[in-house]
Amino acid sequence: MPLKPIPALITRQRDPDNLESHFSALDGVLTPNDSFYVRSHFEAPVIDPGAWRLRIEGSVHRIVDLTLTDLRGMAAQTHTAVLECAGNGRLFLKPKKDGVQWELGAVGCARWKGVPLAAVLDRAGVQPGVIDVVLEGADSGTPEKADHPKAKITYSRSLPLSKARQPEVLLAYEMNGEPLTRAHGAPVRAIVPGWYAMASVKWLRRILLIDHRFQGFWQTVDYAYWSAHDGQPPEHVPISDIAVKSTIAQPAGNDRIAFGAPVRVFGAAWSAGAAITTVEVSVDDGKLWNAAKLIDEAHEHAWQRWEFVWRPDKPGRYTLRSRATDAAGNTQPAEHNKDHGGYIVHHTLPVVVEVE
Repeated sequence: MPLKPIPALITRQRDPDNLESHFSALDGVLTPNDSFYVRSHFEAPVIDPGAWRLRIEGSVHRIVDLTLTDLRGMAAQTHTAVLECAGNGRLFLKPKKDGVQWELGAVGCARWKGVPLAAVLDRAGVQPGVIDVVLEGADSGTPEKADHPKAKITYSRSLPLSKARQPEVLLAYEMNGEPLTRAHGAPVRAIVPGWYAMASVKWLRRILLIDHRFQGFWQTVDYAYWSAHDGQPPEHVPISDIAVKSTIAQPAGNDRIAFGAPVRVFGAAWSAGAAITTVEVSVDDGKLWNAAKLIDEAHEHAWQRWEFVWRPDKPGRYTLRSRATDAAGNTQPAEHNKDHGGYIVHHTLPVVVEVE
Protein backbone atom coordinates (compact mmCIF):
# COMPACT_ATOMS: atom_id res chain seq x y z
CA MET A 1 0.00 0.00 0.00
CA PRO A 2 1.71 3.23 -1.17
CA LEU A 3 1.90 6.22 1.14
CA LYS A 4 -0.79 8.85 0.83
CA PRO A 5 0.42 12.02 -0.93
CA ILE A 6 2.11 14.46 1.46
CA PRO A 7 1.41 17.99 0.15
CA ALA A 8 4.40 19.55 1.92
CA LEU A 9 6.85 17.34 -0.02
CA ILE A 10 8.06 17.10 -3.62
CA THR A 11 7.37 13.73 -5.25
CA ARG A 12 10.57 12.41 -6.84
CA GLN A 13 9.37 8.84 -7.25
CA ARG A 14 6.31 6.71 -6.62
CA ASP A 15 6.35 2.98 -5.91
CA PRO A 16 8.50 3.15 -3.93
CA ASP A 17 7.81 6.57 -2.44
CA ASN A 18 10.70 9.05 -2.48
CA LEU A 19 9.63 12.49 -1.36
CA GLU A 20 11.81 15.57 -0.99
CA SER A 21 11.60 18.54 1.39
CA HIS A 22 11.48 22.11 0.12
CA PHE A 23 14.89 23.20 1.41
CA SER A 24 13.97 26.82 0.62
CA ALA A 25 11.38 26.57 3.44
CA LEU A 26 14.14 26.13 6.05
CA ASP A 27 13.10 27.93 9.23
CA GLY A 28 13.94 26.45 12.64
CA VAL A 29 16.55 23.95 13.73
CA LEU A 30 13.97 21.14 13.65
CA THR A 31 12.33 20.05 10.41
CA PRO A 32 8.57 19.50 10.95
CA ASN A 33 7.59 15.86 10.60
CA ASP A 34 5.24 16.47 7.68
CA SER A 35 8.03 18.37 5.86
CA PHE A 36 10.77 15.79 6.49
CA TYR A 37 11.95 13.97 3.37
CA VAL A 38 11.04 10.31 2.82
CA ARG A 39 13.48 7.74 1.37
CA SER A 40 12.14 4.30 0.48
CA HIS A 41 13.87 1.40 -1.25
CA PHE A 42 10.72 -0.71 -1.35
CA GLU A 43 7.08 -0.22 -0.41
CA ALA A 44 6.71 0.94 3.19
CA PRO A 45 5.44 -2.02 5.26
CA VAL A 46 2.34 -1.72 7.41
CA ILE A 47 3.22 -2.96 10.91
CA ASP A 48 0.88 -3.44 13.87
CA PRO A 49 2.74 -1.88 16.83
CA GLY A 50 1.12 -4.38 19.19
CA ALA A 51 2.40 -7.36 17.19
CA TRP A 52 5.83 -5.89 16.41
CA ARG A 53 8.88 -7.76 17.68
CA LEU A 54 12.59 -6.97 17.48
CA ARG A 55 14.88 -10.00 17.63
CA ILE A 56 18.55 -9.68 18.65
CA GLU A 57 20.48 -12.78 17.67
CA GLY A 58 23.69 -14.12 16.17
CA SER A 59 26.88 -14.00 18.24
CA VAL A 60 25.07 -13.21 21.47
CA HIS A 61 24.87 -14.94 24.84
CA ARG A 62 21.09 -15.02 24.69
CA ILE A 63 18.53 -14.38 21.95
CA VAL A 64 16.29 -11.47 22.90
CA ASP A 65 12.82 -10.65 21.53
CA LEU A 66 11.57 -7.18 22.44
CA THR A 67 8.06 -5.77 22.13
CA LEU A 68 7.42 -2.06 21.74
CA THR A 69 6.29 -2.01 25.39
CA ASP A 70 9.60 -3.63 26.40
CA LEU A 71 11.57 -1.01 24.49
CA ARG A 72 9.57 1.88 25.90
CA GLY A 73 10.18 0.49 29.37
CA MET A 74 13.93 0.88 29.00
CA ALA A 75 15.82 4.08 29.84
CA ALA A 76 15.33 6.48 26.94
CA GLN A 77 17.50 9.21 25.49
CA THR A 78 16.79 12.11 23.15
CA HIS A 79 19.24 13.30 20.53
CA THR A 80 18.95 15.99 17.85
CA ALA A 81 20.55 14.91 14.59
CA VAL A 82 20.60 15.54 10.86
CA LEU A 83 19.59 12.74 8.52
CA GLU A 84 20.81 13.19 4.96
CA CYS A 85 20.37 10.79 2.07
CA ALA A 86 23.76 9.85 0.64
CA GLY A 87 22.44 10.86 -2.80
CA ASN A 88 21.19 14.32 -1.79
CA GLY A 89 22.20 16.79 -4.53
CA ARG A 90 22.54 14.10 -7.23
CA LEU A 91 20.47 16.24 -9.61
CA PHE A 92 23.40 18.66 -9.96
CA LEU A 93 25.92 16.07 -11.15
CA LYS A 94 27.06 16.00 -14.75
CA PRO A 95 26.94 13.62 -16.47
CA LYS A 96 23.70 12.43 -14.88
CA LYS A 97 24.05 9.66 -12.31
CA ASP A 98 21.58 6.84 -11.76
CA GLY A 99 19.29 7.01 -8.75
CA VAL A 100 16.60 9.27 -7.36
CA GLN A 101 17.23 12.78 -8.70
CA TRP A 102 17.33 14.61 -5.37
CA GLU A 103 17.92 18.36 -5.46
CA LEU A 104 18.65 19.99 -2.06
CA GLY A 105 15.94 18.63 0.23
CA ALA A 106 16.81 14.99 0.94
CA VAL A 107 17.97 16.16 4.36
CA GLY A 108 16.33 17.19 7.63
CA CYS A 109 17.04 17.69 11.30
CA ALA A 110 14.87 16.21 14.04
CA ARG A 111 14.84 15.40 17.75
CA TRP A 112 14.81 11.62 18.06
CA LYS A 113 13.81 9.69 21.18
CA GLY A 114 14.55 6.06 21.84
CA VAL A 115 16.78 3.53 23.53
CA PRO A 116 20.53 3.41 22.89
CA LEU A 117 21.40 0.46 20.69
CA ALA A 118 24.21 -0.32 23.16
CA ALA A 119 21.67 -1.01 25.91
CA VAL A 120 19.87 -3.55 23.75
CA LEU A 121 23.15 -5.21 22.82
CA ASP A 122 24.02 -5.45 26.50
CA ARG A 123 20.71 -7.16 27.20
CA ALA A 124 21.58 -9.86 24.67
CA GLY A 125 25.23 -10.06 25.69
CA VAL A 126 27.89 -9.61 22.99
CA GLN A 127 30.15 -12.59 22.43
CA PRO A 128 33.90 -12.07 21.91
CA GLY A 129 34.92 -11.58 18.30
CA VAL A 130 31.87 -9.63 17.11
CA ILE A 131 32.83 -7.22 14.32
CA ASP A 132 29.59 -5.98 12.74
CA VAL A 133 26.05 -5.33 13.94
CA VAL A 134 23.56 -5.86 11.10
CA LEU A 135 20.32 -3.85 11.19
CA GLU A 136 17.51 -5.44 9.20
CA GLY A 137 14.26 -3.74 8.21
CA ALA A 138 10.88 -5.23 7.41
CA ASP A 139 10.82 -3.75 3.90
CA SER A 140 11.77 -6.13 1.10
CA GLY A 141 11.89 -6.45 -2.66
CA THR A 142 14.22 -6.59 -5.64
CA PRO A 143 16.79 -3.78 -5.94
CA GLU A 144 16.79 -1.68 -9.11
CA LYS A 145 20.49 -2.12 -9.90
CA ALA A 146 21.35 -4.76 -12.50
CA ASP A 147 23.72 -6.57 -10.14
CA HIS A 148 21.42 -7.84 -7.41
CA PRO A 149 20.35 -11.10 -5.75
CA LYS A 150 17.74 -12.97 -7.75
CA ALA A 151 15.43 -13.52 -4.77
CA LYS A 152 13.72 -10.73 -2.83
CA ILE A 153 15.84 -9.32 -0.02
CA THR A 154 15.19 -7.15 3.00
CA TYR A 155 16.87 -3.79 3.44
CA SER A 156 19.88 -4.36 5.70
CA ARG A 157 22.91 -2.29 6.66
CA SER A 158 25.62 -2.88 9.26
CA LEU A 159 27.59 -0.85 11.77
CA PRO A 160 30.98 -1.74 13.22
CA LEU A 161 30.50 -2.79 16.85
CA SER A 162 32.40 0.30 18.02
CA LYS A 163 29.95 2.59 16.19
CA ALA A 164 26.91 0.61 17.35
CA ARG A 165 28.02 1.18 20.95
CA GLN A 166 28.18 4.97 20.62
CA PRO A 167 25.64 6.47 23.08
CA GLU A 168 23.93 8.62 20.45
CA VAL A 169 23.01 5.63 18.23
CA LEU A 170 19.35 5.00 19.02
CA LEU A 171 16.50 2.63 18.39
CA ALA A 172 14.01 5.47 18.02
CA TYR A 173 10.25 5.41 18.38
CA GLU A 174 9.59 9.17 18.52
CA MET A 175 10.41 12.03 16.16
CA ASN A 176 10.04 15.62 17.33
CA GLY A 177 7.92 14.49 20.27
CA GLU A 178 5.50 12.38 18.23
CA PRO A 179 5.37 8.64 17.50
CA LEU A 180 7.10 7.70 14.27
CA THR A 181 4.84 7.56 11.24
CA ARG A 182 4.82 4.73 8.75
CA ALA A 183 6.76 6.87 6.27
CA HIS A 184 9.55 7.38 8.79
CA GLY A 185 9.91 3.80 9.98
CA ALA A 186 7.20 3.10 12.55
CA PRO A 187 7.16 1.62 15.03
CA VAL A 188 10.97 1.65 15.51
CA ARG A 189 13.91 2.72 13.39
CA ALA A 190 17.64 3.15 13.90
CA ILE A 191 19.14 6.61 14.15
CA VAL A 192 22.87 6.76 13.47
CA PRO A 193 23.99 10.39 13.94
CA GLY A 194 26.96 11.47 11.89
CA TRP A 195 26.44 8.85 9.16
CA TYR A 196 24.46 9.19 5.98
CA ALA A 197 20.90 8.01 6.46
CA MET A 198 21.24 4.70 4.64
CA ALA A 199 22.57 3.46 8.03
CA SER A 200 19.45 4.61 9.92
CA VAL A 201 17.43 1.55 8.98
CA LYS A 202 13.64 1.96 9.16
CA TRP A 203 10.99 -0.58 10.22
CA LEU A 204 13.53 -2.52 12.29
CA ARG A 205 12.74 -6.16 12.90
CA ARG A 206 16.08 -7.88 13.52
CA ILE A 207 19.58 -7.12 14.82
CA LEU A 208 22.20 -9.69 13.91
CA LEU A 209 25.67 -9.75 15.47
CA ILE A 210 28.38 -11.34 13.30
CA ASP A 211 32.11 -12.06 13.57
CA HIS A 212 33.01 -10.79 10.08
CA ARG A 213 32.44 -7.78 7.87
CA PHE A 214 28.90 -7.72 6.50
CA GLN A 215 28.82 -8.14 2.72
CA GLY A 216 25.15 -7.36 2.04
CA PHE A 217 23.87 -5.65 -1.11
CA TRP A 218 23.57 -2.18 0.45
CA GLN A 219 26.97 -2.56 2.06
CA THR A 220 28.97 -3.51 -1.02
CA VAL A 221 27.11 -3.11 -4.34
CA ASP A 222 25.13 -0.01 -3.38
CA TYR A 223 26.04 2.74 -0.90
CA ALA A 224 29.72 2.04 -1.51
CA TYR A 225 32.45 3.57 -3.67
CA TRP A 226 35.94 2.81 -4.92
CA SER A 227 38.73 4.33 -2.86
CA ALA A 228 42.47 4.22 -3.56
CA HIS A 229 45.09 5.64 -1.19
CA ASP A 230 48.72 5.23 -0.14
CA GLY A 231 49.54 3.42 -3.36
CA GLN A 232 47.23 0.51 -2.53
CA PRO A 233 44.86 -1.08 -5.08
CA PRO A 234 41.36 0.45 -5.08
CA GLU A 235 38.95 -0.95 -2.48
CA HIS A 236 35.17 -0.87 -2.41
CA VAL A 237 34.37 1.15 0.72
CA PRO A 238 30.92 1.38 2.37
CA ILE A 239 29.66 4.95 2.69
CA SER A 240 29.57 6.12 6.28
CA ASP A 241 30.43 9.60 7.64
CA ILE A 242 28.52 12.67 6.47
CA ALA A 243 30.85 15.07 4.64
CA VAL A 244 30.94 18.71 5.77
CA LYS A 245 28.38 20.71 3.82
CA SER A 246 26.47 23.96 3.67
CA THR A 247 23.50 24.73 1.46
CA ILE A 248 21.81 28.00 0.56
CA ALA A 249 18.06 28.00 1.27
CA GLN A 250 17.35 31.62 0.39
CA PRO A 251 17.50 33.12 -2.12
CA ALA A 252 16.60 30.14 -4.24
CA GLY A 253 17.98 29.48 -7.70
CA ASN A 254 16.53 31.71 -10.46
CA ASP A 255 15.02 34.12 -7.91
CA ARG A 256 14.62 37.71 -9.09
CA ILE A 257 15.73 40.25 -6.52
CA ALA A 258 14.88 43.94 -6.47
CA PHE A 259 17.98 46.14 -6.61
CA GLY A 260 18.55 48.61 -3.77
CA ALA A 261 17.55 46.53 -0.75
CA PRO A 262 19.84 44.29 1.33
CA VAL A 263 19.49 40.57 0.59
CA ARG A 264 19.57 37.94 3.33
CA VAL A 265 21.52 34.92 2.12
CA PHE A 266 20.44 32.15 4.48
CA GLY A 267 21.03 28.45 4.86
CA ALA A 268 22.30 25.60 7.02
CA ALA A 269 25.55 23.70 7.48
CA TRP A 270 26.34 20.29 9.01
CA SER A 271 29.02 17.63 9.22
CA ALA A 272 29.65 14.16 10.65
CA GLY A 273 30.01 15.35 14.23
CA ALA A 274 32.58 18.11 14.49
CA ALA A 275 30.93 21.49 15.08
CA ILE A 276 30.68 23.93 12.20
CA THR A 277 33.19 26.72 12.90
CA THR A 278 32.80 28.95 9.84
CA VAL A 279 30.52 29.45 6.87
CA GLU A 280 31.54 31.69 4.00
CA VAL A 281 29.45 33.10 1.17
CA SER A 282 30.59 34.08 -2.31
CA VAL A 283 28.48 36.24 -4.63
CA ASP A 284 30.91 36.03 -7.56
CA ASP A 285 30.99 32.27 -8.20
CA GLY A 286 33.74 31.51 -5.69
CA LYS A 287 36.31 34.21 -6.46
CA LEU A 288 35.94 36.11 -3.17
CA TRP A 289 34.49 34.79 0.10
CA ASN A 290 32.72 36.64 2.92
CA ALA A 291 32.18 35.40 6.48
CA ALA A 292 28.58 34.52 7.35
CA LYS A 293 27.09 34.69 10.83
CA LEU A 294 26.28 31.43 12.61
CA ILE A 295 22.78 31.65 14.12
CA ASP A 296 22.58 28.54 16.29
CA GLU A 297 24.71 27.18 19.09
CA ALA A 298 27.08 24.41 18.06
CA HIS A 299 25.73 20.86 18.33
CA GLU A 300 27.73 17.88 17.22
CA HIS A 301 25.04 16.27 15.07
CA ALA A 302 22.47 19.01 14.38
CA TRP A 303 22.82 21.51 11.57
CA GLN A 304 23.66 25.15 12.20
CA ARG A 305 21.76 27.85 10.41
CA TRP A 306 23.71 30.83 9.13
CA GLU A 307 23.10 34.13 7.35
CA PHE A 308 24.95 36.76 5.36
CA VAL A 309 23.59 40.22 4.48
CA TRP A 310 24.47 41.00 0.89
CA ARG A 311 24.16 44.43 -0.70
CA PRO A 312 24.48 44.07 -4.48
CA ASP A 313 26.29 47.07 -5.94
CA LYS A 314 24.54 46.87 -9.32
CA PRO A 315 21.84 44.92 -11.17
CA GLY A 316 22.83 41.78 -13.03
CA ARG A 317 23.19 38.01 -12.82
CA TYR A 318 25.04 36.67 -9.79
CA THR A 319 26.22 33.19 -8.85
CA LEU A 320 26.11 32.57 -5.10
CA ARG A 321 27.92 29.77 -3.29
CA SER A 322 28.43 28.84 0.35
CA ARG A 323 31.12 26.72 1.98
CA ALA A 324 31.48 25.42 5.52
CA THR A 325 34.43 24.38 7.64
CA ASP A 326 34.13 22.20 10.74
CA ALA A 327 36.18 21.93 13.92
CA ALA A 328 38.11 18.99 12.49
CA GLY A 329 39.42 21.25 9.72
CA ASN A 330 37.27 19.81 6.91
CA THR A 331 36.14 22.33 4.28
CA GLN A 332 33.74 21.88 1.39
CA PRO A 333 35.52 21.33 -1.92
CA ALA A 334 34.81 23.28 -5.09
CA GLU A 335 34.20 20.13 -7.16
CA HIS A 336 32.50 16.77 -6.70
CA ASN A 337 34.80 13.82 -6.05
CA LYS A 338 34.17 11.59 -9.07
CA ASP A 339 35.21 8.51 -7.09
CA HIS A 340 32.00 8.96 -5.09
CA GLY A 341 29.80 8.46 -8.15
CA GLY A 342 26.25 9.60 -7.41
CA TYR A 343 26.86 9.89 -3.67
CA ILE A 344 28.41 12.29 -1.11
CA VAL A 345 27.52 15.42 -3.08
CA HIS A 346 28.94 18.10 -0.82
CA HIS A 347 30.86 20.48 -3.07
CA THR A 348 29.84 24.14 -3.20
CA LEU A 349 26.73 24.36 -5.38
CA PRO A 350 25.94 27.44 -7.50
CA VAL A 351 22.77 29.42 -6.88
CA VAL A 352 22.13 31.80 -9.78
CA VAL A 353 19.95 34.86 -9.12
CA GLU A 354 19.01 37.98 -11.05
CA VAL A 355 19.20 41.43 -9.42
CA GLU A 356 16.97 43.82 -11.36
